[in-house]
Amino acid sequence: MATQTDSMLTTSSLLSDHVDMRRVTGDLDEAIADRNAIVQLDPDHPGFRDPEYRRRRNHIAQIAMNYRPGDPIPDAPYTNEEHQVWSVIWKALRPAHHEHACAEYLQAIEQLNFSDDRIPQLREVNERVQAISGFRLEPVAGLVQPRVFLENLADGVFLCTQYIRHHSTPLYTPEPDVVHEIVGHGVTLACPRLAELNRLFGEAIKRTSSADKLEQLSRVYWFTIEFGVLRENGSLKAYGTGLLSSAGEMEEMHKADLRPLDLNTASNEKYDPTHFQPVLFGADSFAEMYQTLREFLLKW
Repeated sequence: MATQTDSMLTTSSLLSDHVDMRRVTGDLDEAIADRNAIVQLDPDHPGFRDPEYRRRRNHIAQIAMNYRPGDPIPDAPYTNEEHQVWSVIWKALRPAHHEHACAEYLQAIEQLNFSDDRIPQLREVNERVQAISGFRLEPVAGLVQPRVFLENLADGVFLCTQYIRHHSTPLYTPEPDVVHEIVGHGVTLACPRLAELNRLFGEAIKRTSSADKLEQLSRVYWFTIEFGVLRENGSLKAYGTGLLSSAGEMEEMHKADLRPLDLNTASNEKYDPTHFQPVLFGADSFAEMYQTLREFLLKW
């Protein structure tokens, strides 16, 4: 996101919320870091000057660093203040979902049955998602290299952070936090057809070695899994995780330049992750989106 100090955060800028930065990198010489590399807070991060927040972040990160795949997922010891942050976000997201989210997402989020006033533990969400689609959610300490993150999707594994954004900016976060992870990705992975598309993206990444092709695939991922929209009964609805985890993004998507779902065109469309998205690619239905993207990934 564009960097801002706390004093500069206005009501409208807070609604910028989150854009997922774990996109595919075209740098093939970049070493793939360990999945538990901890992200360093930028000086403009809302929690940078809050030693207690940084201590909490490190504590939750340590839980993930001690985790071994296949073990039970330890609960994160969230504070009352952190649960209150979730409550503020959820009060903004719940009505936004009913107005802007696609039917498939609404059905999945009803099955997961999140509490209004308590951050769901990753263990709980994982059990429900795995029972529906077979996908596993596994904790990581912070951001991992994009290729590591995406290739894990091929194995039905979503690497998930557990920390929550700083309490001073409940509707803004400069990196993926537990809200984006669970409300965005977690819920869509409880949709069997969206879970399948995530697996196919991971498999496509594994088959890709060209830097140019990786960049093209990254753009398709961005304009579908992250910022995909479609039509339902004549209304524009969201199925992308970057939209569904942000009330502000869902509101702004109606102002975007909406283009037909041409994935070859999308693969060459540039985007800026620091602003609301000015261009979106929309399908005429969920079925059209699923079939078009599935065929594209299988042929990749």
